[in-house]
Amino acid sequence: MKTFVLMSRLCPYGPSLVEVASRAKNGQKIGRAWVDQVKHLCPEARFIAHYALLGAYDFMDIYEAPDEQTAAKVAMIGSACGAFQVETWSAMPDSQLVAIAQEVRDKAKPA
Repeated sequence: MKTFVLMSRLCPYGPSLVEVASRAKNGQKIGRAWVDQVKHLCPEARFIAHYALLGAYDFMDIYEAPDEQTAAKVAMIGSACGAFQVETWSAMPDSQLVAIAQEVRDKAKPA
């Protein structure tokens, strides 16, 4: 399984305090509907973590999926459930990146 990070924003420029209060009321209901849709349409996806953020994005979801097509479905479901913007990142353990860098260094042709 591959690891993916889904970053999502609910509003174009960040919600106002009034919007935050009104969305918080229905937020759990909307979030549950999104998770239920993902489980229905992408049963092979496995969620690892969900975070609310203070910054450019409102939420971050970390999950595993077998391929990029499944990750695209997860993002599309997020958009369909009302997210203003979604962005999917591929992720790997840092030890794996170090191993790749060492392999490139060891196998590179001299300049």
